[in-house]
Amino acid sequence: MSDPIDEMGPIDYVVIEFPGNRMTGEAFPLLLDLVDRGLIRILDLTFVRKDADGSVAGLEIADLTAEGLGELEVFQGASSGLLGEDDLADAAAVLEPGSSAAVLVYENLWAAPLAVAVRRGGGRLVASGRIPVQAVLASLDAGEPGPR
Repeated sequence: MSDPIDEMGPIDYVVIEFPGNRMTGEAFPLLLDLVDRGLIRILDLTFVRKDADGSVAGLEIADLTAEGLGELEVFQGASSGLLGEDDLADAAAVLEPGSSAAVLVYENLWAAPLAVAVRRGGGRLVASGRIPVQAVLASLDAGEPGPR
């Protein structure tokens, strides 16, 4: 029997801030579509709120569905145990007061075959990162050569 790590894709996380605690739910059907198409697997999805006075509280999906964000019910119980209280505190630390955030941990299923092949070939990931969209757009606006 193979070790689960032999089959896993890269794991990423994002913290998505909603200024003024205005979460419309517009992106959730798109997130569900990524899951349904087998591109990602949600490992953790949780929410935090930072009040105007800087105090932080976790939000339950049930709290958000009561506010009309019913699409979230499908993610109820998405918790792998990877996120701890310290991770949520770190996420809340980057929020502006009066904002809330979704904290999402997901596996990139689309990249799993490549990751598996790299590991089988003796390779290992030694660095990773993300280029902010603003930096790409600034580079394109400046006329710098982009990726080919």
